[in-house]
Amino acid sequence: MTDPKPTESDGKASRASRVAARRPPFFGLLDSLIVEDATGPLVFNGALSRGEAEIVWIWLHRDIAADLIDTRLPDGEVGIAALEGVMPEVLNRAREQVSAAGASGEVERRVKAQVGGDVVYRRLPIVLNALKVRALLTKAGSFGRLTNNITEDAAMMTALQMIPRQDQAIAALLMQAAIGQVHNPSRLMTAVTRIAGGTNELAIERAGFGPLIEALLAHAQNQLPAMMQWGAFADIDLTCRGMDRFHRLMRSVTGYVELTRLSRWSGAVAGLVGAASERIEPQLRSVAPDVNRALRKREGADRIDSDQMLAALNGVYLLATVRECRESLALNALFDHTWMQVGTALEQHIERTLEAMRQNPADTVAAERLEGALKMAGLRFTNEYVEMMQRARDSIIGKRVARAS
Repeated sequence: MTDPKPTESDGKASRASRVAARRPPFFGLLDSLIVEDATGPLVFNGALSRGEAEIVWIWLHRDIAADLIDTRLPDGEVGIAALEGVMPEVLNRAREQVSAAGASGEVERRVKAQVGGDVVYRRLPIVLNALKVRALLTKAGSFGRLTNNITEDAAMMTALQMIPRQDQAIAALLMQAAIGQVHNPSRLMTAVTRIAGGTNELAIERAGFGPLIEALLAHAQNQLPAMMQWGAFADIDLTCRGMDRFHRLMRSVTGYVELTRLSRWSGAVAGLVGAASERIEPQLRSVAPDVNRALRKREGADRIDSDQMLAALNGVYLLATVRECRESLALNALFDHTWMQVGTALEQHIERTLEAMRQNPADTVAAERLEGALKMAGLRFTNEYVEMMQRARDSIIGKRVARAS
């Protein structure tokens, strides 16, 4: 028996699926829950990887509700509004299919094939739950933004107790949506430990805040891709912002929860610290060599290599950020060594460049090199040191102007 030839409608559905796969799944409806795929090995009940969200989205509009979902609509409010109108029926069909899969091995095999295997199939209930409580996700995001303006612990405790925690599966989704909007998660944890009446893992889980800890860890894991920036086009600001956010999230767990050795949370923390450190370590090792290459005088026709100068400045910026976040990284020995190396190198290069300017006040290349070195020094040393070096530079420039006049 030969397979039937694909029809025109099949072709349109296939093209629609390919287009949809390149866009935010669900028109962006579940963006508050989505984490990037290459973040790490830890899986959390409230976080959806972008890959699994895209697969379930394709499954819904291709295999479940092709007659209801129009993937040609734009992302954002227009697409979401249209999706809201058909979502009850879409969810009914999806649940019926999942229920049928639970009762029939043949249906289960077919659904697993449609979603690409066991891994995504096991996550289907979480995605369907997220779609079911989609209105609450918006409220959870608003709650997260609200906490940024709460300054009193009592008010924070009152706000936290308003989050439904009886259903831990739903609570995981709500916490994930809320934490993405919270600027200082440590303030939340102060209130959580007071409500729980203790700081140990058991007390926090008994109070129903286990999903909050997992949401903090999930968001921390989602910062890992930003920490792996390489090459001339690397976005060092993105790296440093990701590292700072990672540190805030990790400190809200490690600084407020008594983690039990070999527990699930302590294992997750250790894994995340190791993963973040692995990404930052190669970049940290290159800082001192980059500084020396950028500030070393060239033989023959001296000049400034702007790419090397930018790489060095970015490296020192990264080094200063690591210093602020070192409690959440396993890089203490490497950091201390690099911090000392960079400090010594900057002092030597600044002194040599000042001396070159004294010998030849008209040396514009030396002046430009000193300007770059002082920018790096502003990140590595105190303001007093930088101001002293700037006064030395200004004195040389002043003498040059006096001689010219």
